[in-house]
Amino acid sequence: MRTFDLTPLYRSTVGFDRLFSLLDQTAGVENGVPGYPPYNIERTGENAYRITMAVAGFSDKELSIESRQNALTVKGEKKAEEGQNAEVLYRGIAGRSFERRFQLADHVEVRGASLENGLLHVDLVREIPEAMKPRQIAIANANEAGKQIEQQAA
Repeated sequence: MRTFDLTPLYRSTVGFDRLFSLLDQTAGVENGVPGYPPYNIERTGENAYRITMAVAGFSDKELSIESRQNALTVKGEKKAEEGQNAEVLYRGIAGRSFERRFQLADHVEVRGASLENGLLHVDLVREIPEAMKPRQIAIANANEAGKQIEQQAA
């Protein structure tokens, strides 16, 4: 019997929490291992999230973040370094360009981003409009409802 591992789908959706059945782009995921750069998605509050990406070697000028129609795109473009005379014997720190996309749930907004110690932090908040929030409906007693109708009719 064949089983399917949907874990890569869960990693790239933010704010869905109970809607993990949504199929997400799996481009860039090979053999169940996500591509470059590695990242974490954290829940920092009831409606607050944080995406942390390891972008060692990139400056804030080489990174760009764009939010458009329920999609968050983080791009890193490494400029070729000129004037380096050193011969690299082993390159373990990746310095290649990348583009990482995240699907966002409805009403999830990017609040800010910061770069510290080689980690890019993107803070997200889900704000549901008042009109879409659940509301309590009072249930009237049948005897009281009948009295009110009689009083209004008289």
